Amino acid sequence: MTRVYNFSAGPSMMPLEVMEHARDEFLDFKGIGSSIIEISHRSKDYIAVASEAERDLRDLLRVPDNYRILFMQGGGRGQFAAVPMNLMVGTGKADYITTGNWSEDACTEAGRYGDARAIKADYRNDDGLISVKTDLTFRDDVDYVYYCDNETVCGVEFSDIPDVGDRILVSDVSSNFLSRPVDVSRYGLLYAGAQKNVAPAGLTIVIVRDDLIGRAMKCCPSIFDYKILADKDSMFNTPPTFCWYMAGLVFKWLKEMGGIEEMARRNREKADFLYGFLDSSDFYRTAVAPEFRSRMNVPFFLKDESLNDKFLAEAKAAGLTSLKGHRILGGMRASIYNAMPMEGVKALVSFMERFARN
Repeated sequence: MTRVYNFSAGPSMMPLEVMEHARDEFLDFKGIGSSIIEISHRSKDYIAVASEAERDLRDLLRVPDNYRILFMQGGGRGQFAAVPMNLMVGTGKADYITTGNWSEDACTEAGRYGDARAIKADYRNDDGLISVKTDLTFRDDVDYVYYCDNETVCGVEFSDIPDVGDRILVSDVSSNFLSRPVDVSRYGLLYAGAQKNVAPAGLTIVIVRDDLIGRAMKCCPSIFDYKILADKDSMFNTPPTFCWYMAGLVFKWLKEMGGIEEMARRNREKADFLYGFLDSSDFYRTAVAPEFRSRMNVPFFLKDESLNDKFLAEAKAAGLTSLKGHRILGGMRASIYNAMPMEGVKALVSFMERFARN
């Protein structure tokens, strides 16, 4: 079997060791004679899987005791609605820092439930590169301030947590979750779709402070009410059991690799190598200012875009797949999440060098 280097933005490449582990016990989970996908989520065997996954995630991120971890469904778009329905319940106001498509969509959805104000932070600097304003002003009486830590479409990532004073901070960390250390205590709520760095698509992880639970709007569906999910240990309905199991395997893999700090070091090394090549080339170009470049999603463009189809075809033949950029932005995009090894990034750069030379 020959595996390619998969640069998909999500669902994305997963650690080979994790998939091999899941394969080996897929038909007979720990000697019980059934697959993990066949047993009840309320069985003793599955409860042990779910509980251990939560403990490992708490260890990895050093989640404080006054935060709950919820394993939900609905993806990021589900949280676009769940966040305001649970949190926009004081003044009915929230400020949304927008830096790309996902934060803009989140703000639009929140506007269905209250006064969601978009604060456009992305702009083009004097060099024509995408940058982010950091001197932002927020309303005093908002229920929370929201931002997307890493925008997968345009490849913009925050290097520091925005300073929002004593306001409650909420962040979509879907595409850089577990890629670097994060001080959970600075947030009221963090959420992440699993299909980037954690598990197959279908699972959404929400980390929410205790005092923000139990305030949901009457219109909030029960399945999105954080208190109900917390009270039921994320098993108000049948959870995405296989995704949760796979997430637990990934958490253990991260621990074996040296934890979040080691993963951050590897991710920085991969990103620096790829951006270093792009900056040195006159055949390719990037569109984001260096201080805001994503370590996870690297959009780039051929200066002669008539070669795009040829580039993609030859890359695929070389075992490098899913490099086509998002339909909104065009060009190319290499997503280099936790599971992408340095060897994959080096293979991509070698191919890009050959392609440019030829």
